[in-house]
Amino acid sequence: MWEYLKDHRKIGLFLVTAAAVEGLVFWLYHLPAAAVAYASVIIAFFGMALAVPDFLGYRRRHQALLRMREEIGVSTENLPVPAGLLERDYHALTESLFLEESRREEQREERMRELTDYYTIWAHQIKTPIAAMRLNLQGQDTAVSRELSEELQRIEQYAEMVLVVLRLDSSTTDYVIRECALDEILKQAIKKFKSQFIRRKIRLVYEPSGCRVLSDEKWLQFVIEQVLSNALKYTPAGTVSIEVLPGSVLCIRDTGIGIAPEDLPRIFEKGYTGENGRLDKRASGIGLYLCSRICENLGHRIRAESAVGQGTRVYLELEPSGSADVWNLSKM
Repeated sequence: MWEYLKDHRKIGLFLVTAAAVEGLVFWLYHLPAAAVAYASVIIAFFGMALAVPDFLGYRRRHQALLRMREEIGVSTENLPVPAGLLERDYHALTESLFLEESRREEQREERMRELTDYYTIWAHQIKTPIAAMRLNLQGQDTAVSRELSEELQRIEQYAEMVLVVLRLDSSTTDYVIRECALDEILKQAIKKFKSQFIRRKIRLVYEPSGCRVLSDEKWLQFVIEQVLSNALKYTPAGTVSIEVLPGSVLCIRDTGIGIAPEDLPRIFEKGYTGENGRLDKRASGIGLYLCSRICENLGHRIRAESAVGQGTRVYLELEPSGSADVWNLSKM
C-alpha cells in the first residue's frame, strides 16, 4: 500500500489540492457545510471506485514480478500483461535483454563444450606416452628409474585430475551408485602407491575390514588416492595407517608434518595451499577441493584433524547422507 501511494503521490497531491480549493471556494461563498460534505462524499466515492481496482491490479502485477524474479533465467512467458505504454516498453526491453542473455549463454556453453572436448582428448592422449615411458622403465631397477616412475605416476595423476575437473559439473557425469567392497578399492589405491611406500621406507598399516559401502567405485577411489598421495607427500618418514571405524568411517592417518591450525579449516577450499603449500611449490590446492566436491556429490563427508609435527587424520564418512546432492538427479 505504501509503495502504491508513493508511486501515485502526484495524483494524491492533486486531489488534496483540489479538495482544499473546493473547501476554500465553499467557505468564501458561505455555502452550507452540508453541501461541502455532500460534495466531498461524492468525490471520495468515485475516487475509491477508481483507486481500489487500480490498487488491486498494481498488487497483482507486483506479485507476478516477484515470482518472475525466480523464473527470469528460464522464461519471460509469465510476465504480467503491461498496463500502459511505459510498461509495454519495459516489457519489450526485458524480453530483448532475456533473448540477448540466452544467446550469449548458448555461446558460452558451446565454447565450454569445445574446451571440455579438447582437454578430454588431451588427457586421454597424454596417457599414451606416459604408458610408453613406464614400459621403457620397467626393465630397469635403479634409483633414477624408480624416481622417474614416480614422476610419471604424478603426471598421470595430474592428467586424471584434469578429467575429474571437466566431469565434475558435467550433465553427463557417469556416477554409478552401488554397493562396493571398500577393501578392493583400498587395495587398488595402495597398489598404485606401492613403489613410493617402498622407496621412501614408509610403513603401511592396513587390515582388511570386509566393509561394504554404497558409493561410486571409480570416484571414491579417486578420493582415496588423493588422500593417500597427500599423506605420502607430507610424510618424510614414519607410518601411514588405514582403518575402517564403526559407522563406515574410513580413517587415513599419517605421522607427517601436520597442518597448521590456521590452515586446517581451509584445506578443502579451491586453490588453498597454506603453509605446507609454500614449502612444496608444486602444491595446487586442487586435490582436496576435488575430494570435497566429489564426496558432496556422492553423499559422503570428508573432514580432517591435524597437529603440526604429529601428523594428519582424514576421515571419510561413507554412510550415505539423506541431504546429499547425489540423490538429486540434476547432479547426476
